[in-house]
Amino acid sequence: MIRTASASVANLSFDSVKNNFLGHSPKWYKQLIIVFLIINPLLYLIPEHGGFIAGWALVLEFIFTLAMALKCYPLQPGGLLVFEAFVIGMADTYSIYEEIETGLKVILLLMFMVAGIYFMKDLLLFTFTKLLVKVKSKVLLSFLFCSVAAILSAFLDALTVTAVIITVAGGFYRVYHRVATGDVDLEGDVPDLHASDLGAFRHFLRGLMMHAAVGTALGGAMTLVGEPQNVIIADRLDWTFIEFFVNMSPVTLPVFVVGLITCVFLELTKICGYGGKIPPAVYEVLKEYDLAQGAAMSGQQKARLIVQALAAVFLVIALALHWAEVGVVGLAIIILQSGLNGTVDEHHIAPAFLEAMPFTALLAVFFALVAVIHEQHLFSPVMHWVLAMEESVQPGVFYIANGLLSAISDNVFVATVYINEIHTAFGAGEISRTQFDKLGVAINTGTNIPSILTPNGQAAFLFLLTSSLAPLIRLSYGRMVMMAIPYFITMGTMGWIAVQWIL
Repeated sequence: MIRTASASVANLSFDSVKNNFLGHSPKWYKQLIIVFLIINPLLYLIPEHGGFIAGWALVLEFIFTLAMALKCYPLQPGGLLVFEAFVIGMADTYSIYEEIETGLKVILLLMFMVAGIYFMKDLLLFTFTKLLVKVKSKVLLSFLFCSVAAILSAFLDALTVTAVIITVAGGFYRVYHRVATGDVDLEGDVPDLHASDLGAFRHFLRGLMMHAAVGTALGGAMTLVGEPQNVIIADRLDWTFIEFFVNMSPVTLPVFVVGLITCVFLELTKICGYGGKIPPAVYEVLKEYDLAQGAAMSGQQKARLIVQALAAVFLVIALALHWAEVGVVGLAIIILQSGLNGTVDEHHIAPAFLEAMPFTALLAVFFALVAVIHEQHLFSPVMHWVLAMEESVQPGVFYIANGLLSAISDNVFVATVYINEIHTAFGAGEISRTQFDKLGVAINTGTNIPSILTPNGQAAFLFLLTSSLAPLIRLSYGRMVMMAIPYFITMGTMGWIAVQWIL
């Protein structure tokens, strides 16, 4: 045994450790993270302003890890950087607990509400499948996908809604691809007879997916449960579900209308990669498949759909009347649906929690970084500069700053930092309650609307880009940005006008 252990140690080399560090991430990325880990303690040792300099370096480095999420999930590199900050004394560990305690509502949202909506997937899948098959007009179909995704995301979870739409599109893609090729290899060669139809089908699905993804952003900005950061903002502003919707509506409703108009305009003009139509041969295959699925649906499956529909009604009423905190309502949804639909085995329940837990862990790292920001007073000079401006221009400035920063990093992180800063300013008497509310609206809409420019800014966009569907329909990072630009221009501009002049 001693010899075996000695041999194992002998086989352990520096190269092995080096290869394990951040896994399959690019070599240049690993080296850059190591450089960050080396220079941060050195910056912290600079006399007088070391904490401030090292703190801002940490913030910029963390934003970099968020922007490079496709190279490496930011939990690991970002977590290492923040962990080091606490080791060298930039903040104490008790402040992490305080920040997490403050953000407990959003953690409960991610843990339980996302899992609760997971048990509604059958109902959501049924809804979008019927839309895809029953509506023949591409303009109307795009409008419905965008608007239905928005409405669902306002009350459910944007990631889950996106996951369902991906499942629908992926399922139909597999059905037709199997018919066209005669096998299940989704990357296999397609006969010339079907190649043009499959290319047109990919074009059709790309536009539909982007319309739906934008819809999740439209709905996500409207309510307290639409996006994770909304819960944090509502908590700082002390708003209920109804108050949140009402206070946001001067901005979110005009943006919603503009977003739907943009959807129709893009389909009619066929610019920026939109306007693709489903080939007749593909439509017939999908129609036959849907009819076969419907005929095969058992009474037990229909009963499951009814239970899920009733659970959705309960969810809307419970949130609107604020019967309990959002996470607790989500827990009730889990219990009701799993119990009434017979999902009682632990290994069948566990997958519901898998989707949100990595982001929940990342959120805890966000809160740890926020603790460093508070301890080192990093945003104080910026906040004093902005708050020294005329009150009338402050909301517009906050909207633009939050929007641009969210587009290159993560909107939950940006919203958490900014809402905490203005909450501190309000507590110190630097701004009035009315201005506090306006700036809260600007932060929420800024992090939810202009952030659609890149996949980094919206979790639903990033989820779509990293899904198994994206390579099948040839949806790359660059193509997503190109297809998001018209929405970014119209919705972003309308959002700023509403924040600056209507609010």
